[in-house]
Amino acid sequence: MNGAVPREIERVGIVGGGLMGTGIAETAARAGFPVWLFEPLEENRPGSGARLAASLGRAQRAGRLTVDEESAASERVRYVERLDELADCDLLVEAVLEDRDVKLEWFARMDAAARADALLASNTSSIPIAKLAAVVTEPARVLGMHFFSPAPVMRLVEIVKALGTSEETVDTANVFVLALGKQPIATKDRAGFIVNMLLVPYLVAGVRMLEEGFADRDAIDSGMKLGCGHPMGPLQLCDFIGLDVVYAVCDSLFDEFRRPEYAPPPLLKRMIETGWLGRKSGRGFYEYEDAQTTARGAGAGVGAAGAVGLA
Repeated sequence: MNGAVPREIERVGIVGGGLMGTGIAETAARAGFPVWLFEPLEENRPGSGARLAASLGRAQRAGRLTVDEESAASERVRYVERLDELADCDLLVEAVLEDRDVKLEWFARMDAAARADALLASNTSSIPIAKLAAVVTEPARVLGMHFFSPAPVMRLVEIVKALGTSEETVDTANVFVLALGKQPIATKDRAGFIVNMLLVPYLVAGVRMLEEGFADRDAIDSGMKLGCGHPMGPLQLCDFIGLDVVYAVCDSLFDEFRRPEYAPPPLLKRMIETGWLGRKSGRGFYEYEDAQTTARGAGAGVGAAGAVGLA
């Protein structure tokens, strides 16, 4: 803590009902917070509800929730059709597409719709928070809260403080994250923050190794699993994150630092253009029978390389 008095978060608003937005909503609901979830695209709303129900069901069957807890968490999530229905929320978390222009548009809308004292947080994997705060009337209430996928399982949340973010905002976010049962870590406002600045060069190196014909897919992934103890290799992890998300994070890091280890490999671009986005589209470096529906509101953050059970 920094000496500031944290605000009390009672109601949580989520903007974006994709994989990450739905996961963050579930996480908050399971911790006892009422959640208002706004998915901008009407056609994606049923998919968000189905993901939420499926995830809560898996947790109940695995013994992590009782039947009553599953029902209570589900009832705490309220789907709304308009952004202004989040006006009474104390915290709004943006989890839309990992695209700077899209996020800027929604931050400006969130600023107009939210209460003047509400915190505005972004789940961005890589976009500097100062850019998002620039379109907000009061930048002191803007910060990054980067959850990892799948949000109900992964325990880490990066708390990103921009130059204009107040200490009260940071302390409030830390208290909220701890209330979720997760571990907050503080990071400065640079593209990629802590985890992705370390993770992305590793993923890119794996893709380049395959692209250059140095080793095949199975050798690359088996080498890191058996040789370094990783639960999955870099190419499989790219598939689970989403190749489009990996590419967007590479792009953001390269734009900020202009270092070759962050430049997205051409192979990634060609695969995305072909529609091979990884597990969620049914094909990436591997093929998947249980493909998840890709929603424009996904905005999934890059998960940790040591994560087990990424979804």
